[in-house]
Amino acid sequence: MSTRMLRLAITGAFLLSFSTVSWGQQKDSPRLADYKKDIVAPYVNSPEPVVLKMLQMAHLKPGETLYDLGCGDGRIIIMAAEQFRVKAVGVELAPREVKKATEEVKKHHLQASVRVIEGNMLQQDLSPADVITLYLTTTANESLRPNLERYLKNNARVVSYDYPIPGWRPIDSKDTEANLHGITHTIYLYQVPTSFK
Repeated sequence: MSTRMLRLAITGAFLLSFSTVSWGQQKDSPRLADYKKDIVAPYVNSPEPVVLKMLQMAHLKPGETLYDLGCGDGRIIIMAAEQFRVKAVGVELAPREVKKATEEVKKHHLQASVRVIEGNMLQQDLSPADVITLYLTTTANESLRPNLERYLKNNARVVSYDYPIPGWRPIDSKDTEANLHGITHTIYLYQVPTSFK
């Protein structure tokens, strides 16, 4: 089986299990149920070397504002604030992950520059963002694209790990180093409005 076919099979298995069980104790929440109709993305942590590469590709400048959509445990927003001296906002729907990310922000004493919003990324005002980071799926990125096009300012950058944004043209892409299974992943960099069709 080719590397790409293996990646697709793994992603398919994630999506199948996610759609039925992975919301765990929160699966009965009406807000989560509504959200799942629009965005289905398995929660998988981004490895720290990948996070660093994503942030480097974004060409972050001190004082800029980064939004991480589906921020999970907050590792991207924390690294962005600590190493690149930017303001960082994480948007996350799952209360359990919001709590975890908020605790991590406090642990790193970053409350002045980092905040975590519990909310639906499809309804989030993204106009303050200079950079958006994503680790969703291609389908989720497609659902999110109208919101990106509506809110993002000229020259804002979007960095997506492993999944492209349908209908957009990346201005750069880089492959990660192969993991223990020989699988590589791709990081896509987009810029507004250069990447629009």
